[in-house]
Amino acid sequence: MSSGILLKWHLGTARRCLLQNRFQAQFSARLSAKPQCKLGPTITITNSFPCRTHSTTSTKKKTSIKKRKRKEAIKKSAMENGTFKSGGLRIAIEGCGHGTLDAIYASVAKSCKERGWDGVDLLIIGGDFQSTRNAADLSVMAVPAKYRQLGDFPAYYSGEKKAPYLTIFIAGNHEASSYLWELYYGGWVAPNIYYMGAANVLRLGPLRIAGMSGIWKGYNYRKPHHERLPFSDNDIRSFYHVREIDVRKLLLLREQVDIGFSHDWPRGIENLGDADALWEMKPYFKQESRDGSLGNPAAGYVMDRLRPAYWFSAHMHCKFAAIKAYEPPGNPEDSTDKKPEMEEDPAPPAPEKAAANPDEIDLDMDDGEEESQPVESTNQTGSAPPANPDTTTAGGVSKELRDQLPASFAKPAPTKPQTIPGQPVPPTITNTQTRFLALDKCLRGREFLQLAYATPVNAPASKPARPPYRLQYDPEWLAVTRALAPHLRVGDRDAATPEDLGEEAYGPLIDRERAWVDEHVVAADKLDVPLNFSTTAPPHRPGVDPATVDFQPDEYSNPQTAAFCDLVGVPNLWDATPEERAARKAAGPPASESRFQQHQDGGGGGRGDRGGFRGGRGGGRGGGRGRGRGGWRGGGGGGGGGGGHRGRWNK
Repeated sequence: MSSGILLKWHLGTARRCLLQNRFQAQFSARLSAKPQCKLGPTITITNSFPCRTHSTTSTKKKTSIKKRKRKEAIKKSAMENGTFKSGGLRIAIEGCGHGTLDAIYASVAKSCKERGWDGVDLLIIGGDFQSTRNAADLSVMAVPAKYRQLGDFPAYYSGEKKAPYLTIFIAGNHEASSYLWELYYGGWVAPNIYYMGAANVLRLGPLRIAGMSGIWKGYNYRKPHHERLPFSDNDIRSFYHVREIDVRKLLLLREQVDIGFSHDWPRGIENLGDADALWEMKPYFKQESRDGSLGNPAAGYVMDRLRPAYWFSAHMHCKFAAIKAYEPPGNPEDSTDKKPEMEEDPAPPAPEKAAANPDEIDLDMDDGEEESQPVESTNQTGSAPPANPDTTTAGGVSKELRDQLPASFAKPAPTKPQTIPGQPVPPTITNTQTRFLALDKCLRGREFLQLAYATPVNAPASKPARPPYRLQYDPEWLAVTRALAPHLRVGDRDAATPEDLGEEAYGPLIDRERAWVDEHVVAADKLDVPLNFSTTAPPHRPGVDPATVDFQPDEYSNPQTAAFCDLVGVPNLWDATPEERAARKAAGPPASESRFQQHQDGGGGGRGDRGGFRGGRGGGRGGGRGRGRGGWRGGGGGGGGGGGHRGRWNK
């Protein structure tokens, strides 16, 4: 008999598991084959493998304790985050749509079933929706011709199918631009599917939701919406570039928003989550993050201004989560004494031959964002004046000679101190923590879907209606829309966007327009978004119409845009007579500019056009666990989509 350790097998609570019982039998057989040993220390081995067939009383007690603790943690987290834990909405968030509506809705249904929900109150899709009505719409979608597909949307547009859940979406960089052009202010693209427009704020029950369409391209940021059918190749792409005039409207909001979403990520958000896991999924993001070109600075400005409880994005084709914490409004660290981190990406360098001409160098600068500093005079204060003022020199150039120079050589006027757009945050915006989540596109094995129970940051002033909720206009947003309507330019390539007058100038205008909205819209009980969808372009007829064509669609006046403009009292810039449209169509699309010409016209370059079709930059397998500091670790419901949220605030 040899000395050793006595091993004993104790049945665990999962004794009904066949796998565990087999393991026990094998262990006992091997133990009995060993020579007996003297008694030594006893090591107890308990079979505690997880098992779905387990149903003992003791485990039920443990499960109930875990559920109770989880509910307590959720309640505590909601209090810590300042969210009003009452009257929330069940929402589903999906990343890039890419025309796969059938699969998305099926995934939502599957995830709801796994979670024990009978459905969701709202589905949010983060862009690349691809609302193609027919083959002509495909011709103006920024996708290589060989990859163009109508997808599932035509059946929803024609009425053959209806969305099972209220769905809202923003535009990404792969869209049916011709259709979305008709709905600049937003509107129904099909029954129960609502496009948010270029920028918008809507209400659903207790939640206030803000969205901004497009991706970042610095050289187009300060241009107006000059695109109009027929589109040039440049127009097809510039249509989905974020414009400053739309961002300006969002940065003038003074009331708390609960949910915000954009197609590409707010710039810098990758540094507030598990960046190492992100670099592992998308290695080339690392350098872009280091050089400050990853993401959308305009989305960052909007998120930092509105400070919603939740911000969702897509575009990069991977799941990623983060939390951004803010100082309370009015804190000195929130003031505007800091310069913007990056207003516009620098343009690519001009060709070598252009470097000899100072005028051409200036044309390639960041569209006035990096403002020129005043040139210091060579004469110091207190020095004796020159004997002859008429022959005064500066830098060796006489005044007479300087007077003959073009105006572009004149000394620039003193510039205003640079401020961070949207700052300081007004005291009426009180949230101090934003949970960010980016999701993938709808493909098998990808993490593209998340279910969540979203609650408002603040308790509603009045008790909202009970579900099912009706989508509503937001009074403050309508006031901002009215105030800035005179600044809007559409379809004019020679127009310039009027200068931003600043919050001090716009504030009184918005207050005046808010009084108008309260009287003519709120008091008149016209806040509900009308269910006034109607087709404009003919729907695709499967088996009859071709899947692709080589001509562009006609331009249509959308009755929804006309109704909205009438409601708010703003001009309908998207309307035209048949003769005007026929003349534009006969003239054909404008000539496309070279990339260098675009940068010259618009200033800074951009790095937003990633996450392209079929992977592209930011495509690939994606996946990942999305382990940001905020928790978002959805399970496997809906084809890898989301099945739940293991963060602290969800239910």
